[in-house]
Amino acid sequence: MALPIQIILTRQLAGYLSVPLFLVDPKGDLLFYNEPAEAILGRRFEETGAMPAAVWSSMLPAVDAHGQPIPSAERPLMITLAEHRPAYKRFFLQGMNGVRRQIEVAAIPILGLKREFHGAAALFWEIE
Repeated sequence: MALPIQIILTRQLAGYLSVPLFLVDPKGDLLFYNEPAEAILGRRFEETGAMPAAVWSSMLPAVDAHGQPIPSAERPLMITLAEHRPAYKRFFLQGMNGVRRQIEVAAIPILGLKREFHGAAALFWEIE
C-alpha cells in the first residue's frame, strides 16, 4: 500500500525536528518515530520498525501521577485517531528500556486537501 503524500512529508519533516515525533496511520499502527523520540522511547526505530497499535501501546505503558494505568483510549494519540482532532495530556511513560519519564504529549491529525484522514502525529517532550 502506498502511503499518502501527507504521511511521507510528515515523516520527512520528523527527521529535521529536534522535538520527538511519533507517526501512525489511521488504524494507529506505528509508521515511524524520529531520533529525538528514541531517547525517550528507549529503542532506536531501526530496532523496532513499524508495528500494530496493540503492540506499541503495550510496549510503552502509560500511567497517571498516582501510578494508575491510563487506558489506551485516553491517550492523546488514540483520542486524535478516534475523533480526528488534536489532543493533549501529561503522564508518565515507561520506555522500552524500562526507564519511566514524565512527558507531555500533543497529538494532531494529518488530513488531506479534501479533509480525508491519513493518520496522526504525536509530538512529545520530557518534563524535567
